[in-house]
Amino acid sequence: MDKGDKLREYRTFLTRAVRQPSTVGAVLPTSRHVAAAVAGVVPGSGSPVVLELGPGTGALSDEIRAKLPDGARHIAVEIDPKLVRYLRDTKPWLEVIEGDAAHLGKLLAAAGVHQVDAAISSIPWTLLPVAKQRELLGEVAALLSPAGVFTTVTYVTTLWRASTRAFIDVLHETFDEVLPRSTVWANVPPARVYACRRPHRS
Repeated sequence: MDKGDKLREYRTFLTRAVRQPSTVGAVLPTSRHVAAAVAGVVPGSGSPVVLELGPGTGALSDEIRAKLPDGARHIAVEIDPKLVRYLRDTKPWLEVIEGDAAHLGKLLAAAGVHQVDAAISSIPWTLLPVAKQRELLGEVAALLSPAGVFTTVTYVTTLWRASTRAFIDVLHETFDEVLPRSTVWANVPPARVYACRRPHRS
């Protein structure tokens, strides 16, 4: 990504952050350091289906794409129509679906997808009510393959907050394994990457 593209990304991100703070939830796009940490869980062989939730301006997308083998599908679900247009314009190789992740199963079924091998989230979880978190994570869990992984990012500066602790509790309610995979101090603010596996089946 050249300097002009990066400036456009920042401008688009900041515009949406100001106008839609409840759906953006950060002050800067996620850094390449976090993107690299997240991409580490992406399958590098076979024909995996990888899902991004709330990709925003696609700060994670390039690193994920670089890890994917030929024949993979890389799908992004974004609720903000302006960000959908931005992604389709700047990342034509990314399958972008406009919609609410609360309807994830239906959205992906319409695209011919009934199972994903990795789900990567940039959704600002701690801004959502716990009931909404459970609803969205339930949709993700229902789509994960048996060996699939769900990865998400929180901020180290918010770990002490009740909202973040509550979200981590919901992760444990949803998945058998919830591991802090890495802490990325180079991000602003510093980020913690979680990898979650084996959804609890009701």
